[in-house]
Amino acid sequence: MGRTIRLGISTCPNDTFAFHGLLTGAVDRRGLDFDVRLLDIEQLNEGLFRGDFDVAKASFHAALHVAADHVVLPSGSALGFGVGPLLLAARPGTVPTGPDQLTLCPGRHTTAALLSAVFYPGTARVEHVVFSEIMPALVAGRADFGVCIHEGRFTWQRHGLSLVEDLGSRWEAETKCPLPLGGILASRRLDDRTIAAVQGVIHDSLRLALADPAAALPTMRAHAREQEDDVIMRHVELYVNEWTMDLGATGRRALDEFSKRAAAVGLGSNGRLEVFAG
Repeated sequence: MGRTIRLGISTCPNDTFAFHGLLTGAVDRRGLDFDVRLLDIEQLNEGLFRGDFDVAKASFHAALHVAADHVVLPSGSALGFGVGPLLLAARPGTVPTGPDQLTLCPGRHTTAALLSAVFYPGTARVEHVVFSEIMPALVAGRADFGVCIHEGRFTWQRHGLSLVEDLGSRWEAETKCPLPLGGILASRRLDDRTIAAVQGVIHDSLRLALADPAAALPTMRAHAREQEDDVIMRHVELYVNEWTMDLGATGRRALDEFSKRAAAVGLGSNGRLEVFAG
């Protein structure tokens, strides 16, 4: 066996879709052995800070904190137009106005939390929970607002919740850039040859899934919170796009804008997210 890469990815359909080929051994692993952990995105962020992974999916907000020690891989990112988190309300016609109200976010270092802080600074008391707990808490009246991500983007209406604002749409209107949600980070402890090999495996895995999306459904179903195939595939269609295959110039510009916005509100580091050039 080759070198073991400690790899962390999320359980969300866009990741299990992209990594289906790697997870099932259907692509050439380029002499590498992968020890894969599938976790919630905030668990991945925290594991990244602890040094648990050689390569991991992480929120770009979290990536700002480790930019000096990690590079962003060109393939595997989630960013785009119409993909942002939604600020939801438990009661129609309400908006965050003060600290007596409670807003739930899906993790301190998620892009969702960063956008909430950028666009609604100081307007509510914030608590961080696993993303799958947010909508149930709103329905039960345990919180006033919640920042919704992943499959919940497609199912919030059936739970009787109200939309305050699409935070991604606001980002797009102000920046003219796709919204960076998360990407694949590689530790600089790895040499460039190994990072290039990992990038190649991820690119091949993505290409395989895109060639036959239905073949990846069993892998996605095994980990998805929402089990309906149409919801799972809508998730993939929304979050897997041309910038997932390769960030390109547009993706890099979006990361630069993201870094500037975070620094302006004192979140993340002042470092620049660097994309691996091979």
